[in-house]
Amino acid sequence: AIVKEKIRAFKQAISARITNETAIQQAVKKYEESLTISYGLDKPWYVRIPRMIYNIMVLDLGTSRAVQSFSGSNRIADIVMERLPNTIYLVTTAVLVSSLSGLALGLWASLRAGKIIDRFVGLGAAISYALPTWWLGMILILVFAYQLRLFPPGGMKTPGLVTDNPVVQAGDLLWHLALPLASLYVALVGSWTYITRAIIVSITKEDFVFAGMAKGLPENIIRRRYLLRPSASPILTNMIIGLAGSIAGAILTETVFSWPGMGSLYLSAINAVDVNLILALTFIYTLVYVIARFLLEVIYIIIDPRVRL
Repeated sequence: AIVKEKIRAFKQAISARITNETAIQQAVKKYEESLTISYGLDKPWYVRIPRMIYNIMVLDLGTSRAVQSFSGSNRIADIVMERLPNTIYLVTTAVLVSSLSGLALGLWASLRAGKIIDRFVGLGAAISYALPTWWLGMILILVFAYQLRLFPPGGMKTPGLVTDNPVVQAGDLLWHLALPLASLYVALVGSWTYITRAIIVSITKEDFVFAGMAKGLPENIIRRRYLLRPSASPILTNMIIGLAGSIAGAILTETVFSWPGMGSLYLSAINAVDVNLILALTFIYTLVYVIARFLLEVIYIIIDPRVRL
């Protein structure tokens, strides 16, 4: 697809300068041959795939046709390395904090299954899960940025702020981070709470849990040994996959808050039909997911003795 797009653009460019159709066809053919060699398409697939994986791992991803980094570079590696930390600050932090909070709330509610507090937590989790992040973000901007004027409506940095003081820089970043982080947290914590509660409630019906309760063991012992350890595998699966997926960013939230992360970068690449950048980002996300799945298999062997049998 990239080769065809470049050939089409090249043909349009030279057609404006050359009127001889034969000369145009010869120039296009030579350009196509050079592209085929430069992309390694003249080699078999078992040579191209390892080379492609290596290039992705060292971030040798080519150049972007329409998007530039903040410093003016069109190298995809430079663009990604500028945007990736911004996404980690926002999306990865939101996923981590919401998953830990959801784990605590889900565990607490599961130990009181069927009671009023459990129903209250379940209702809150359902509302949280149903809230659209873009709508919640706009409400937060309207209330806290325009009416109360407590936080900025978007961006990562105060315009005109020039300082070398790391404390001031960190404070300004946290000030801009507050609303988008709160938006993602509220939208994510409900699903984590519901998933954790469902997993642990299913385990509380096991015979070994009833045996521990019959022994008169304290609640913290039952919680730690009889509930958390057996439920660790599915909970870790959701957490690690969620953290891996956070690298892709949050397109809607980043767009609403003008946050320059990986999600808004992907949207810019799609709007500009930047095939090079779209493919590079897709390859990166796929590789991160594969690595996360491999780590999960290793972790399963460590935490679950049944896997080692």
